[in-house]
Order: sequence, then structure tokens, then C-alpha cells
Amino acid sequence: MNKDSINSHILQTQNDTLNLREELEKYLIHWKWFVVFVMLSIAFAFIYLRYSTPKYKASTSILIKDNNKSGISAELAAFEDLGIVGGGSSNNTDNEIEILKSRKIIGSVIDSLNFDISYFIQGRIKVKEIYKSSPIKLVFIEKNPNLLVKDTLISILVSNNRLKLKNEIGDIVSQGSFDEILNSELGTFKIQKNTNAQNKEVKDYELIIKITPRYKVISSYRYLVSVSTVNKNSSVINLSLNDPIRTKAEDFLNELVRQYNIDAINDKNEVSRKTKEFIDDRIGSVGRELNLIQDSIKNFKSKTGFTGVTNEGELILESLSRNHESILSLQTQLSIAKWVKENLEKQSINGDLLPANLGFDNISISESIGNYNELIMNRNRLVVNAGKKNPQLIELQKQIVNLKLNLNQNLNNLTTSLELQYKALKREQSKISFKKAAIPLTERGFIDIARQQEIIAGLFSYLLKKKEETAISLAVAVANAKIIDVAYGSNVPVSPKRTIIYLAAILLGLIIPFIIIYVKNLLDTKIHSRKDIEEYTNVPFLGDVPHSETKEKIVIGNDSRSSTAEAFRLIRTNLDFMLPKSSENKLGKTIFITSTTSGEGKSFISINLSAALSLSNKKVLLLGMDLRAPKVTEYLGIPERKGITNFITNNDITLQDVKFSIPEIKGLDIIASGVIPPNPAELLLTDKVKELFDEVKKGYDYIIVDTAPVNLVTDTLLISKYADMFLYVARANYLDKRMLAVPQTLYLEKKLPNMAVVLNDTDMNRGYGYGYGYGYGYGYLEEVKKPWYKKIFS
Repeated sequence: MNKDSINSHILQTQNDTLNLREELEKYLIHWKWFVVFVMLSIAFAFIYLRYSTPKYKASTSILIKDNNKSGISAELAAFEDLGIVGGGSSNNTDNEIEILKSRKIIGSVIDSLNFDISYFIQGRIKVKEIYKSSPIKLVFIEKNPNLLVKDTLISILVSNNRLKLKNEIGDIVSQGSFDEILNSELGTFKIQKNTNAQNKEVKDYELIIKITPRYKVISSYRYLVSVSTVNKNSSVINLSLNDPIRTKAEDFLNELVRQYNIDAINDKNEVSRKTKEFIDDRIGSVGRELNLIQDSIKNFKSKTGFTGVTNEGELILESLSRNHESILSLQTQLSIAKWVKENLEKQSINGDLLPANLGFDNISISESIGNYNELIMNRNRLVVNAGKKNPQLIELQKQIVNLKLNLNQNLNNLTTSLELQYKALKREQSKISFKKAAIPLTERGFIDIARQQEIIAGLFSYLLKKKEETAISLAVAVANAKIIDVAYGSNVPVSPKRTIIYLAAILLGLIIPFIIIYVKNLLDTKIHSRKDIEEYTNVPFLGDVPHSETKEKIVIGNDSRSSTAEAFRLIRTNLDFMLPKSSENKLGKTIFITSTTSGEGKSFISINLSAALSLSNKKVLLLGMDLRAPKVTEYLGIPERKGITNFITNNDITLQDVKFSIPEIKGLDIIASGVIPPNPAELLLTDKVKELFDEVKKGYDYIIVDTAPVNLVTDTLLISKYADMFLYVARANYLDKRMLAVPQTLYLEKKLPNMAVVLNDTDMNRGYGYGYGYGYGYGYLEEVKKPWYKKIFS
């Protein structure tokens, strides 16, 4: 393995090594940006917290009563023997949560609290909602239908108890006074004074009223309110709500629980109301029939003069009464069974509730009716929010269908059984009637009427009893939810959280510059430091020249103590180690200066290196050999004059004719490029070039040659044989790293003799890329004074 291969291997190994300190320094060097962004982020966070609207959390907890687990309360135990309480169904907690968040219940809350109308006052920066402290109330008599579909803002200006209503664009739409019925695009309404408001003495003020469609308010609160159980096996439900106004959140939760209980009581009373309607209808018809029979008895006695029945007649009357009472009971149950069956057959899957507590002797039918009504109520409550394909709704519908079939079959069986009993009683009645035939005609007629009276009176008493039981059931209906804690909100806002906001601001202030620097470095392909040179090439590194803050073209002098001047002194010292030492002759050393492309500072390096060498009491000559784009005279601000081109093309011109000096640098002679020739490459191949170098080497210690960029033209390669050393200039923050392949190739192929790299225009703070630079503590270095903002953002 040759030397170049070993160097390439070492270079590749170095490239694969991660230097943690170097990676950190890429970011730490921009510490001022991190400080600035953190301060800006904290400032923005402070402004956000100052003007954002805080939200407060209110919460309440309720217990969903489960009758199957807890039985009935002591207050209702007295009515248990009537069959109107107890034995209720258990409440599914998940279903109750859905009911609490249903549009029906929340809609009732919105209507009760008028949350679709909000009142605001304009502050210096933002608009603030006022809840109970609003001095006025807007009461609608008739709303414009447009208010049901879009938000509406109106401004009310109150001055001396006179009202002016303005729309969103500031036009006055209505005027009037308090409690006066007004008409506008909103509809028909009146504005009243809020007697509970504070600051009643304020006479002139302006309020903003926002009217939000009811469906939007319902949707908003359905999303905002949180309803959850304490745990899976608990019937305790926690309700919470975050709102900018704490009392408003508390009122909403309390009203939500109240409306939920009202809805639950209404559901429970629905069966009792159906039963009461049925009984009232029956009492009316039976009462009218009883009045007719009583009138018949009265007429019979006055017509026949009948005073009473014999002992035998009383026995027969008693037997007939018992028989007819049994027949009447069977007829009542039979008619009720047929009526329930007819109603059941008429109902679809979405049918109404069936009357309960009708007095069936068959307990299974009464239980089946109760279960059927329970399923219907559960289905009606679930269908408010659930879709047609909801699994729970589908399961309930299946249960309703199956129970309906079973109940219908049970009613058929009951009807058949009652009809058989009815036939047996009719046969018994025939036997008693045969005995009745032996009684005198007048007495027998009275017995018939008295028997009918007794039957109807018994039925009337039975219905009155059932009506009273139903009334008790309506009166003792209790709510589903027991309030454990009323709604309460803390005075400490839950959002925005100040600590988290400030921490997030600090983190964001660190992340933003980090990302910017990371992306900048990721997309950056320019060279910046000595490390970049050594990472991509094996060319010896002679030195670097920091960026010059002054506008002077020549930065080095006897009294110069800037970092740039010190850099040229260091390069001058390093040249002694790079230039070949020859004791045979005293010829001058030729130092060629080139670069990859134009604009990398060849002329700047050439002129200032020449000045540095001349300050060491050496005779120095600066040759401008870039015949295509001469820069030396332009850089020094000197008019164009005869130079190398003229010397080569005109034999009558000597070096003394083209040589000149400048007062700024003593001991330095300069030969410019001269006019730009049409064929610079051919001129450089002539013998005059060899003559030029042979002559100048005899008269000078150092010859600095400013040549053309090697990546653009071949001029420099044509005259490279006259060089003792090549300084290859690479400009920091300018040359692409990929272009370092050019000097690396020239070095490996030895096309440029004794080659070394000089890095120009480096950042003094970055130094060599290893953590040190020219500002490392020598107090005699001159510091260029910069404005404060440049010191911060440099």
C-alpha cells in the first residue's frame, strides 16, 4: 500500500468519526440566537397569558339509583303492598351517561338557562362575556327564523334609558326604551333591565349581544361536557365542564342534573298516566250505568210498593250476587285482556306504552306488561342519540318483538281460561235462576235489579281503588339521580396552564434556532474551517486568514495588530518550512498563488503576503500573471498600465519599463498583467516567460505570482514549472466542499509543485475548526469597534 493510499484511508477513518464536541460547537457558537429566541418566546408567552381567556373547571357527582340492588326507600315502603312501587328495573349506567349527553336533555338546559343568548362588553384589547352581571336582558316574543341557522351579533347602546340597536356593520336597526316591544330583523322582542345586575347606577354603556342557533349551542356543550363513571363497577357519575365563566359552568351542570331527573320522572309516570286515562274512561261509563240502575230501583219500588224480600229470596239473591260477582270479575279481566291484546296487535315496534296495574290475577302477565313498558322506555330514550344500526338499539328491538309475541300468547291463554270459567259460572247461574222462578213475580223482579246494582257498584268501587293507587304512583315517583355534590368550580383556572406555557415557550425558543441551524448546516456545502480542508484533502495546510473587518486593502503594516495581520505573519513564518532550501545559488523563491474559481481572494492574499514579506526587509516582487482577468491594479485602485503582456509581445520593452511601486508598502515592486491579450495561453508558452522568471529571480528574494484559477483555464498549469511553491487559496463560506476534489487531484497527480492550502476569509470565532482561533487572549491584538447590534448578531 503506497503513501497516498494510506493517507486516503486515514482521511476516510477521520471522516467516519463523530466528534461530539464539534457537533455541540456548531450550535453553541450561535448561543446569542438561542438567547434571543428564548426571550422572544417568553415574551410571546407572557402576552398570550396576559390576553388569553382563562377557563375554570366545575364538577358535580350524582348517584344513579339501582332499584334491583338497593330496593325501595323507607318513605315508599308503605305503598309496597299496593304493587305500585318496588320491583322496578335497574338502570344501566352506560345508558344513563348517553341520556345525560343527549341533545334532548342538553337542549332543555339551554332553553331553561337561555344560553343561546350571550352578553359581552368591549375591553381595551378583547371582548369579555358577562353572565349574570349583564345590566339588561333580551326577551324574545317571536324570533326571526334566520336566527335558527346562523350567528347574529347586535350592539345595544344605552343612553338616558333610551336604546339604540346596531347591526354588525353599525347601522341602527331599531330604537326604543326598556320593556317596549320592538320589531327588527331579529323578530319581535323587548329589552328589560336585569334587577340582579351590579353597577345599576351606570346610565350610559354599550353591550354586544350574540345570538347563537340552538343546535350549535347544544352541539358545543355536548362536546365540552365530560360525563364518566368513577369506575366500572360504580353507579356514581362525575360530570365536569370547562368554561371561561365559573358560575356559568356550575349553573349548567346543576340544571343538567335537574333536567335529567325531570325527564326520568316523566318516563316513569308515563305508564301511570296511561293507566289513569284508561281507569277514568271506565269509571265514567260504569258510573253512568250505576246511576241508571239506581234510578230503576227507585222507580220499581214507587211503582209496585215493594218493601223487601223474604228470607228465601235473600238466600237466592245472595247466591246470585256471588255468582254474578264472579262472572263480573271474569268479564272485567276478559274485557281488559281483549283490550290489551287489541292494543298490542295494533302497535308497531315503535308502539306506545301499555297500561299497568290493571288487576290481572295472572301475575306473569302483569310482569310481562311491566317488562314490555320498560323496554319501550329504554328504546325511546336510546333512540334520541343512537342511529338505526346501533347494536344496543337493535338488541332492544329484538327483545321487544320477542316479549310482544310471548305476551300475546299469554293473553290468548288467559282469554281461553277465562272463557271456560265464564261458561261454568253461567251454568251455575242457570241452576240458581231455576230456583228463583219459584219466588213471587214482584220479588223476583226486584232481585234481578238489585243483583245488577250490586255487580255494577262492586265494579265501580274496584275502579275507584285502582284510580287511587295510580294517583299514589304518580305522586311518589322519584328521580333516577341522587346528587352527591352540587356543582362547584375552583377559582384557579385549569387553562391556560402558566407553568406549561412558559416551559413550552422556553423549549420552543430552543428548538426553533436549533432547527434553523440544523437545516442550515444540513444544506450547507461550503467550507468553513481548516477541518473541512483536512477532511476532504491531503494537501498541507499553511494557514488561514480571518475575515477583515476594515475596509483597507492592505491589512498588514509595521504597526498592525489585527488578527488578519497576525495571520499573514504566521503564513510568512510557515513559508520558511515549506520553501526548498538551496545553498548553491542565491536565486529568489517563486511563490505562485492560485485558486479553484475566481472571487476567492487570490489578489488579496498576493498583495498582503507580499507586504508581509517586504516588512521582513526582503526584496519582494508581485507579478500579475492572471492575463485573462487582471485584478492587482484594480484591487489597489491604480489605473491600467503596461505589464507582463506588453513585455512578452514587445521586445523593446524591458522589465524596468513595466515595474512600479506603491508608497503604502516599502520594498515591494509590482508588475501588472497589462492589457488583456486575445491568446493568453499561447503567450505563456513563449521563451519570454522563461526570460522573465530567470531575470526576476536574480534581483528579488521572493517573487509572488498572482495566477489564474486552475479550474477555469490552463494558464496556471502552463507556467507551474517556474514555481518553487504553490499557495492554493480556498475561501471560507464561499467554495463548495465538492470543489476540494480539484486541489486534491492536483496534489495527488503532482501537477502543482510543493502545494499548500491557505484558507481565506474565515470566521475568527470559529478558528481552525478545532475550538481555537486568533482571538484566544493576546491582549495586543487590535479589536475593531462594531455597533452594538453587530456585536449581538455577528
